[in-house]
Amino acid sequence: MAILVCGGAGYIGSHAVHQLVERGEDVVIIDNLQTGHRGALNPAAKFYEGDIRDPKALDKVFMENRIEAVVHFAANSLVGESVEKPLLYFNNNVYGMQVLLEAMVRHHVGAIVFSSTAAVYGEPKRIPILEDDETNPTNPYGETKRTMEKMMKWVSRANGIRYVSLRYFNAAGALEDGSIGEAHTTETHLIPLILQVPLGKRDHITVFGTDYATPDGTCLRDYIHVIDLADAHLLAIDYLRKGGESDVFNLGNGHGFSVREMIETAKNVTGKAIKVEYGGRRAGDPAQLIASSEKARKVLGWNPHYADVAKIIGTAWTWHKKHPNGYAD
Repeated sequence: MAILVCGGAGYIGSHAVHQLVERGEDVVIIDNLQTGHRGALNPAAKFYEGDIRDPKALDKVFMENRIEAVVHFAANSLVGESVEKPLLYFNNNVYGMQVLLEAMVRHHVGAIVFSSTAAVYGEPKRIPILEDDETNPTNPYGETKRTMEKMMKWVSRANGIRYVSLRYFNAAGALEDGSIGEAHTTETHLIPLILQVPLGKRDHITVFGTDYATPDGTCLRDYIHVIDLADAHLLAIDYLRKGGESDVFNLGNGHGFSVREMIETAKNVTGKAIKVEYGGRRAGDPAQLIASSEKARKVLGWNPHYADVAKIIGTAWTWHKKHPNGYAD
């Protein structure tokens, strides 16, 4: 039996495929390479270039392979772009989930692990954030992910497909040997943006807002290493294999690091100066986004190994030094 990874050529998907292959799983990937990279594909996995919105492409994958469970990463994920192009996000994310679930029903595949996001919560009412807190997204990206979760809930009740939805906080880092890592055409994540300065790809890093109600005035975020995220997906598969009921889990380290702390840590890790400029707050940036992951620890047995932010940045630095132009190198 095989695990189908939708979006297995993307950042988090490629690391999840690596971990699945490392433990001896039979892995099948479908990816349209819109934001994924051919260079991120694991040679031990069977690859189909296709779009999950194409029922014929999915039927081919399901008919040619004995799929036990699906791990779903295939989605657009840029908050700013989602505000500018909401219909693109609803089509790719929500309609993509609909077509995928329809295919799973047709081919009697009964388990799915879903890549969700902390963006479903919107402006948090308390810190740390718990899974049963109110979900009120403040952008179309978060809204599509919440809608996808609700689709799984109702399909689970109607068709018996069990699911685990994993709500990540700030994914970061790379495989320690630097063979795969984070590479986006439009980079929006803080750590790669900071590291572009010592790489000589940008002159400075801009800090947006220094007057938040935090210890140093800059935003606090919960960073979780991409391998720890990948491992949570493997544990979620095992949970469903054992008959676990459909559920939702936060994934974070439970500790917030400020933008200033991240820049200072990057200076120490790289041994290079990083020029900083300051700007005003960006609309919609909460002061703090920090997860409680106690439920994932208790139910899934998840224990993140990269709690040290210097270690997380160090793995990212290894990747970016080896691949300053991403997979183009």
